[in-house]
Parts: sequence; C-alpha cells; structure tokens
Amino acid sequence: MTPSGPQKKKRTGYDKYVQPRRLAIALAAFILILLLPTPDSMRDVAVEYTAGEPHVLNFFSHKIFNKAYDDTEQWESMSVRVLELSMVQGALSQKRALKKDAKWIGKAGFPNRDIYVKKYHEKVAAFSEQEFLAMMKEAQELRLVTLSYQDLSPEEQKKVDRATRNIKVVTAMMVFVILCFLTEAMPLPGVAFCIGLILVFSGIVTRKEVAAMFWDDAVWFIMGSLMFAAAFVKTGVDKRVCLYLFRFLAKPNIKLITGIMILVISPAAAFISDHALAAMFLPIGMILYSNSLSKTVPVDTELAKMLFITIAMACNVGGFGSPSGGARNVIMMTYLEDMFGINFGYGEWIIYAFPFVLMMMVFLWVMVNWRFKPQIRDLSPALTVLREDIARTGGWNRKQIIAIVIFLLMLFGWITEKNLIMHLTGVRLGIGVIAVAGAVAYLLTGVVNWRDYQEKVDWGVVWLYAGAIIFGKVMAESGTAYWMARSIIQLVEPLGLATGNGLLALGTMVTAGMTQLMADGPAAASVGPITLNMAAVSNPGTVIVPFMTLATAAASSMAYLLIIGTPPNAIVYASGHLEMKDYFRVGVPCLLFGLLLLILLSATYWAWIGFQGLPLPQ
Repeated sequence: MTPSGPQKKKRTGYDKYVQPRRLAIALAAFILILLLPTPDSMRDVAVEYTAGEPHVLNFFSHKIFNKAYDDTEQWESMSVRVLELSMVQGALSQKRALKKDAKWIGKAGFPNRDIYVKKYHEKVAAFSEQEFLAMMKEAQELRLVTLSYQDLSPEEQKKVDRATRNIKVVTAMMVFVILCFLTEAMPLPGVAFCIGLILVFSGIVTRKEVAAMFWDDAVWFIMGSLMFAAAFVKTGVDKRVCLYLFRFLAKPNIKLITGIMILVISPAAAFISDHALAAMFLPIGMILYSNSLSKTVPVDTELAKMLFITIAMACNVGGFGSPSGGARNVIMMTYLEDMFGINFGYGEWIIYAFPFVLMMMVFLWVMVNWRFKPQIRDLSPALTVLREDIARTGGWNRKQIIAIVIFLLMLFGWITEKNLIMHLTGVRLGIGVIAVAGAVAYLLTGVVNWRDYQEKVDWGVVWLYAGAIIFGKVMAESGTAYWMARSIIQLVEPLGLATGNGLLALGTMVTAGMTQLMADGPAAASVGPITLNMAAVSNPGTVIVPFMTLATAAASSMAYLLIIGTPPNAIVYASGHLEMKDYFRVGVPCLLFGLLLLILLSATYWAWIGFQGLPLPQ
C-alpha cells in the first residue's frame, strides 16, 4: 500500500535481492538436519501419529463390542471414534464421555444421528466409573507408551518411516525458514513460496493440496483487509478517523499518540478480531507518518517503525483479555472442560485475564517509547494538515459514507458469523469470505476500481502469510509441533520444573516458543493437552490445572517476534517500513516481561482469588 504524502517510501524488504552467503547458511542448516541421525523420539511420535489411532480404535472395538474396528456397524464406529478422540484430548472420565452430545459429535466430524448418540450413551453408561476410567487409561497407555515400532506390521512400519521422514523434513524446513526470516536472505514472500516447494518436492503434500492450503480463510482475510484499507485511503476515510481519534489532544506528541493507540486497540482486541483492528489502524499509522514529514525531515524511519510496531503489538497484547479474543482461548477452555469438567465463565475469564492485559499495555507503551527514537516527536503538524485537508473537502461525501457503511457491515459479520449468521443461514461464512465480500462491495459501489487494489495492496504480504499458514498447518498435522513441545518438556523436566509455578513457567515458555512459528490456535491445540496433563499428574485437584489453562492461552498470544506468528504482524509489514529486527526490538522485552508477569500473577493475584474452591498446590 502506498501512503499519501510528500515522500514516497522505500520498500525496505522487497527492494533487496537474494543474499547468497546468508542463503547458503540456511541451506546448509537444512541439509545438515536431514543428514543427522533420526532421534528415537521422532520415530515414537510418528508411531503415535500414524499407528496410534487405528490400534486404539481396534482396542476399543474389541473391548466394547468384541470385534475388530473394520467389522463394526456405523453407530459402533462412531462410538469408538468419539472415545478415541476423547482419549487424545485427555478426557478420560465416564462423566465427560456421557456429555458428548450430538452437537459435539457433529463438530468432530462423526455421524451424529440421534439413534447413534443414544446407543453410544447407553453403551458408555453400562460401565462402572472405575471400569471406564481403567479402559481409557489402558488405551492412553497403548497409544503413548506401549505401542512400539516393533509391534507394527511391515505395511505400518513403512507408514511410520514415511511419517518420521516427514517430521525430519519439516524440522529442517523450520530451521531454514527461521534463518531466512532472521537474516532476510531473500525477499520474505519468496520464503513463503519455498515452503510450498519444499513440501511438494519432499512428497509431504501433493501439488493440489499445497494450492488449496495457500488459500486458507485467514489468507482471504489478510487480502480483504488490505483491500478495505486501500478503500479507506482512496476515499479519505482514514484521515477522518485519524483526526477523530486524536483531535482532543492539546499537544499531540508521539508519546500521547502511541498511548491512545494502545488504549484503543488492546482492550478492543479482547472482543474484536485483532486482524480487523490491525487492518483498520494501518492506514491511520500511514497518515500520521506521511503527514508528519517535512522538507526539514523528509524521512524518519524510526517514527514509521514506532507507529506500526505499536499497532501490531497492541493487537497481540489484548487478545488474552476475554474468551472472544482468539481461538486459542476457546480451545483451552474446551480442553479444560472436556478433560476435567471445569468450566470457565465468560466474565470469570476476564477477571483473571484483564490485569495481565492492562499491565502489558503499560509495559508496551514504555518499550515502544524507549526502543524507538524518532526525530519527529511533535505530531501537531500532521493533525493540522489533516484538519486543512478535511476542511478543503468539506463534509462526508457519498463514497466515504459508503466506505464506512460497508466496513461496519463487515465488522458486524466478523463478530457474528460464528453464531448469529450461522444460526440464521446455516452457513459458516468465515472472516476471510466476509472480508473479500466487503472488498468486492467497494468495487460494485464504485468506491474503488481494480487499479486501486493493484497499486495499493501489498500482495507480497498476502503470499507471505499464506506461506505462514501452510507452515503452521504442516507443523501441527505432521506431529512436528507435538514432537518439539514434548522434547523440550522432557529435556527441562529434570531441572525441577514439574510442579507448581515451575510447571506453569515451563508450560508458558514452551507455548510462547511454539506460537512464534505457527498461528496461536494450532499452537494452543498442540501444546495444551501436554501442559494440562502434566498439571493434572503433578498437582491433581488443585488450581494449577485451570491456571495452566490461562497461562497456555496467554502464552499462545505472545507472537511478538516473527512476521509469520500472527496476522497483525503480517498486516503492518505491508506498510513497507519494517524489517525483521524491528519486531525483535520490542518483541523480546515484551515476551520476557509477559512470561514473568504470568508467573507473578499465578503466584499472587490468581492464588489470592483462587478458583472455584480448588486448593492451592502443597
């Protein structure tokens, strides 16, 4: 997107060519990992991911119906699959199994006819609580411990060997991608295409699968968001919104501007999509920057970096504030309920989470004003120029009104598409489809033409985030993320981080590390069952289990370091003013402070208010 103003910005990342030496280091690391001996733990995970499910399904089938899984009827097949998924998620009790209703079973993708669900409940209820728990634990032991490579048939061993190779390739690819991002060995959209090429050439996915993966709903959202931001810039709506936000400041210096941005964005991100907030504030940041430049100071890269990093980090900081703040929160709440029957109320979550958000907001404001030193500190001229521009154009014109109306409709759709729209239409639209529909609406109403989108949308960012989505999906589905999380936990467990606050610290650190590499939802989904099970084993029946739920959700929102970690990071990269190192300047101290803050909150504030009468760990 090209900002208005006297100085045309330089695309700091896209103007660079491939750096051969840096790329050689990344390629050497990729090849080295492929040549290293395969760890036994990698093969164990491959056994669990490829052979674990069919063996557990057969176990349940023989145990419950005295027949092989392939010989079961449809309702019997559904029953054992529900139990297998419950076991994977850690929900082992009979009480939790009986709460799996038709809605839950349908969401899991299993046939959910009422008669099937009724028969499933009858079969589960026929066990005593002790018998059922023993069966579930035996199935869990079979999948996680007992089942070994030697127990498998030759055909199964071939599948395991292939899965082990895939985990190794994805691990090597992860190192290659991180090195390319950190060193900017090539333009970052090129790295995104390399991800797809590596996966196809290695046979992990097919050419058709990789093409479909590049067009995930989140990628559509990034594209649609940048399109509506272009419409805001074209019509001048961004100027009016910017002036409305900051018009009351008697002396609009950069400290007050960044403070207001954080005060508006972070609390809103707890209830509204952080993607939408980043896209909405992107043109505002661009207006503030371009209108602050003058003949005396024609370029101020520090000011640009400061504004755009503030937008991205403010979005990330606020997401933990309520259950609506992101998929990670709902995923962890669901795990807690399914595994232990413990429910978090909506308001209850806010009571625990919002102190963290408020303190992170303050810390973020201190960091951005400390780490960036712009030449331009007083933004009064920028707001003066805005007032003059708006005065010349007069009141709201037709195109500006249409642009705002379409955006408000999109915002309403983003907020309600999972519940109200789904309930009324029976169709789940997804935030990406709604964003693109809004972009098309701008075309149909004459607000923009295609040339505006072609010139003002950073299509490189669209492809960059598409690569990030593929990267995260493959890490989760191949078992690589699970293998990494399990390996890290096993590595540091002897250090005494297996109980109480030490365990919370371990869980948050592992989750925070994983979420730098993949979307927050998959990160929470991969690490959550591990951390919650560790909490239940080491501190059963205590507050550590719900506290671990909170800590894992919070840590999965700390994608402060890499562009690929979260959509806001990718969206602000479209400004063209940021480099990888700029995320680290604020992201590293925010990450360290956030991890420390979670531990302090769990030991003080959370411990003080307790949780539903559960005892503190001894």
